[in-house]
Amino acid sequence: MYRSLGEFVAALEADGQLERVREPVSPLLEIAARADAESRRQAPGEPGASSLGNDPRRCRLGGRALLFENVEGSELPVLINALGSYRRMEMAIGAPEGFDALAERIGQLAKPEPPRSLSELIAAVKRFAPLLRIPPKTVKRAACQEIVIEGDAVDLSRLPIIKCWPFDGDLAAVGYPPDLNRGIPELDLLADPNFRGRYITFAGIHTIHADDANETKPASHNIGMYRVQLLGRRRLAMHWHMHHDGARHWRSWKKRGQRMPVAIALGGESVLPFAAIAPLPPGISELLFAGFLSGRGIPMVRGRTVPVRVPANAEIVIEGWVSHEAGGVGYDPRDPEAGPLGPGAVFEGPFGDHTGFYSLPDRYPIVEVAAITMRRRPIFPATVVGLPPQEDYWMGKGVERLFLPLFKTIVPDALDYDLPMFGAFHNSAVMQIHKEYPLQARRMMSSVWGAGQMAWTKIVIVVDDDVNVHDERAVLRAIAERCDVTRDVELVKGPLDILDHAAPALGAGTKIGFDAPRTWPAQHEAIGGDAPRPPLPDAAAAGRGVDAVRAVPGVRDAACPPELAHGWLFVSMDPDADIERVIDEPTLATGPAPPILIVVGPEIDVHDLDETLFHWAANMDPGRDLHRRRGRLAFDARPKTPGATRLGMPVRDWPPVLTMNPGAPHRDT
Repeated sequence: MYRSLGEFVAALEADGQLERVREPVSPLLEIAARADAESRRQAPGEPGASSLGNDPRRCRLGGRALLFENVEGSELPVLINALGSYRRMEMAIGAPEGFDALAERIGQLAKPEPPRSLSELIAAVKRFAPLLRIPPKTVKRAACQEIVIEGDAVDLSRLPIIKCWPFDGDLAAVGYPPDLNRGIPELDLLADPNFRGRYITFAGIHTIHADDANETKPASHNIGMYRVQLLGRRRLAMHWHMHHDGARHWRSWKKRGQRMPVAIALGGESVLPFAAIAPLPPGISELLFAGFLSGRGIPMVRGRTVPVRVPANAEIVIEGWVSHEAGGVGYDPRDPEAGPLGPGAVFEGPFGDHTGFYSLPDRYPIVEVAAITMRRRPIFPATVVGLPPQEDYWMGKGVERLFLPLFKTIVPDALDYDLPMFGAFHNSAVMQIHKEYPLQARRMMSSVWGAGQMAWTKIVIVVDDDVNVHDERAVLRAIAERCDVTRDVELVKGPLDILDHAAPALGAGTKIGFDAPRTWPAQHEAIGGDAPRPPLPDAAAAGRGVDAVRAVPGVRDAACPPELAHGWLFVSMDPDADIERVIDEPTLATGPAPPILIVVGPEIDVHDLDETLFHWAANMDPGRDLHRRRGRLAFDARPKTPGATRLGMPVRDWPPVLTMNPGAPHRDT
């Protein structure tokens, strides 16, 4: 744990984890492109033992942190990919032995055992005594306020705010009129191609609930990590999802008819970015969690122009006010009945997101900046998200490991879990149980779909305790061998992540669960008979099926991997080709065939398991895009045409896949 970003940079350099880039670089795409490429390289040093075991395929990836010292248009250096490896994450949060050891400490605090002897009582006192030091502390003087710029002197264009992907901020590139925001006063930088599409990507957004407006230490103080678009020299757009605490706070101020104070803090203690993304239980403050990780309270100082405390050791703090007049999300200016954009709002986006696709534009509130405070020689932290693995992958895996003990306190059946890379953290979760009664896996699915931020998970896979949840191939093999898709697959309707472009409605659609532990006779009786599961194809039958499918019109390629027990058939197919021709192909229909068929777009390499599964999870809604036939499931995971419908469920606007070279296949960039 490090008290400032400067200390963390020094530690990274001493450990061989940092590369200084001294030649001039552009904040427009170049920094992001270099970070994107770096994140896929070998990382220096060895991660902790638990990371080696929990993610054996990717544990040594992530490259180096990059410090760009000569950024065009700004005097400030940019740090990126700072948390982009297991080792750097372990350094940042103080887990030199790996995440599991720190997770065990969290588990002991979350579910303490009553002491049975004096020695155990003394040990418990020693364990809990450090918690007295972790609440945040208010200070009067702070490094983050060594320089104060207020009012008309504020000029956000002097900060090295980066543009990550070519279509960021380009409304026309994703099918919207380019002049939608024209006429909004003081959004001067949006018209300048050198500033359009630039985003603050790695800041802690500090907000409070309106009920705590007069509190000096508000209990509601929240830190989120949301993207913030540069609009003008004193204007930003605040993007937060409707279920985020920051959005909930904003709605409380909007209800009062008052603008909301906000502080956008960059840098500070090395634990703060992790605390900002942590899925903490209700009532647990991110500041308390950061203090726990640091072993000491985070020093906070009152903002100069807003009634919000900010991290005293931050590099830069942007203070401002979020308009309460803005309308909500779900606004489509192309709809004749949509009406005007309205005051206090901007049509924000698009933005290359962690899903690997552009999140499409929508209406979000404008932030009027009142002040910028900073250190005398600040470092500007940034990140780029996109097709995994990126820096956010390592942060997300840290969340996965550290919060396993907390998850097990609310879902005790869970032995372990994995949020696989192909699911981009919101599309898939694999749960491990020790099966003790029929339909226990269904209970696990329901538990996941009701558990905090995991409630948005689209695909839940439940496996036995003899299946390694961190091995995607072992998990898929277990589904093929143990999941009878005619009765061991559960579909439910519910809320989905707002970034799920395949959902038929914004933030709502269908989820799917695979019940893949071994079944029990009583389970057969409960869900419809005990007919034997159809046999899986052997190598010869699988080969015949692949050859037959490749001959179907519109099919580009097919694969039936033997390491998946020939239980999965992957097909790349033209978007306008008839998927029913593949589903009803006679060789598959009359002989042993894979029980699960996934059809992806023609540009996808179906021999690349990661790529195929990524597009499966991203591009299908189980309620609309699942076909059932003769004891088999077929998923249409191809890009779709907006406005099309199936089973009464529509296709919404479809975003492009992220690439630095628009028009080129993303895997070739």
